[in-house]
Amino acid sequence: MTLQRQIGFWLGSLAVFVLFLVVFRDILLPFIAALVLAYLLDPLADRLERMGMGRLAATIVILVFFLLFFVLALVLLAPLLGQQLAGLVARLPQDASRLQELLMERGAPWLERFGGGDLAKEAQNSLGNLVGEATKWIGGLLQSLWSGGTAIVGVFSLLVLTPVIAFYLLADWDRMVATVDGWLPRAHRDTIRGLLREMDTAIAGFLRGQALVCLLLGAFYAIGLSVIGVNFGALIGLISGFLSFIPYVGSLTGLVLSVGVATVQFWPDWTWPLAALGVFLVGQFLEGNIFQPKFVGDSIGVHPVWLMFALLAFGSLFGFVGLLMAVPLAAIAGVLCRFALRQYLASNLYRGAPVPPPKEVVVKVDLER
Repeated sequence: MTLQRQIGFWLGSLAVFVLFLVVFRDILLPFIAALVLAYLLDPLADRLERMGMGRLAATIVILVFFLLFFVLALVLLAPLLGQQLAGLVARLPQDASRLQELLMERGAPWLERFGGGDLAKEAQNSLGNLVGEATKWIGGLLQSLWSGGTAIVGVFSLLVLTPVIAFYLLADWDRMVATVDGWLPRAHRDTIRGLLREMDTAIAGFLRGQALVCLLLGAFYAIGLSVIGVNFGALIGLISGFLSFIPYVGSLTGLVLSVGVATVQFWPDWTWPLAALGVFLVGQFLEGNIFQPKFVGDSIGVHPVWLMFALLAFGSLFGFVGLLMAVPLAAIAGVLCRFALRQYLASNLYRGAPVPPPKEVVVKVDLER
């Protein structure tokens, strides 16, 4: 097969894949969630197999314990988080307005000193518009994710179908991998296997490692904010931990929410807002110096800017399904781009056409003369 036909084949396959996502995006959520779950649990199943347990038995044991843990966490945390979420949504506009008033009370004298009363009024109007736009944007984002994901598929179908699909995928995982490996082109099998191993390292390093980092950070933030008595501290901490897979977004969101809520709650005492700030500073230290190096390391190979672009792009196009697919596809795209760059740097297109060696000049000598 010529290079042009190979490029045409892979571009056509990519177009079919994108068309498939567009057509079936409304029903893909339980399947994508089950695929991610099976991928995350496959190393544990392999370990149980090495201990002498059959693949089917290992799959049953893993999923039973996972479901028990999930149901237990849901029963214990759902009432608390539901209550805090309702309270936070109800009080968010009021707290935002109160925080705006406090900022203007402290900042107005400085603004009047340097720019007069008009500058203070303009700053107040701008701050009010900013708070209003931020609240509207957060509401629109949540509504978009909900309409693009669980609202259409249904929470019930997600909770029921995902474990069933994950069971079949996890039980047949090794067989599916071997089948796909048998489909690889013979001439390029070693190259494709190397790329797939690099993709697996990048995806596993992020999904498995970053999932554990998010869980640890969420628990730390929730416990820390609850201990110092911040309203909705458990909810804010878990939201911050969940959003930590987006670089800087989780910590910044939790920091703004916790310090803002603590300021309104404890004003004029600055001790507890500073304590909330300290919780997130300690969390950032733990994430950057302990959690990330230990559980994630340098195996991701995905630049934070590229990751944020992928999350926003796929979330906008496919809703919650797109968010689940964004990280693996971003890692795969990064591996392919690095491979293409290596091929380019090793090609004559980059190095230039090789200079042919000079032709040998043969001089014939007539010995008879």
